[in-house]
Amino acid sequence: MSKSKIVRRCMHICTIAFLMCVFGQPAFAQRAVKTKASPAYPELAKKMNIAGVVKVELTVLPNGSVKSAKAIGGHPLLIDAAVSAAKQFKYEASTEETKETVEFKFNGGQ
Repeated sequence: MSKSKIVRRCMHICTIAFLMCVFGQPAFAQRAVKTKASPAYPELAKKMNIAGVVKVELTVLPNGSVKSAKAIGGHPLLIDAAVSAAKQFKYEASTEETKETVEFKFNGGQ
C-alpha cells in the first residue's frame, strides 16, 4: 500500500472519530438530577423483611421530565415502588431525549 493511501485512510479514521466525539453521546454521560423522589417501602416487603436494590431505566425528555420508566432488575415486591418514585424525577434540560439509570436501595423494612 502506498504512503498516500495510508495517509488518506488515517485521515478518514480521524475524521470519523472526531465526528463521533462531537455528535455522539458517550454512554457514561449522565444528566444532572434536579429533583429526586424516595420510594415508599411496600408494607408486604416490610413485613417479609425484604431488602435489595432495584435498577430502573428512564427515558428522559429534553425538558427534563421522565417520559417512561421500567425496572431492569430487583425484587418483584419492590419494583412498583421504585418505578413510581423514578417517574417523579426531574432532570436538567438537554437538547435531546436521553436514557438514564437510577438505583433504589431498600433496607429490609427499616
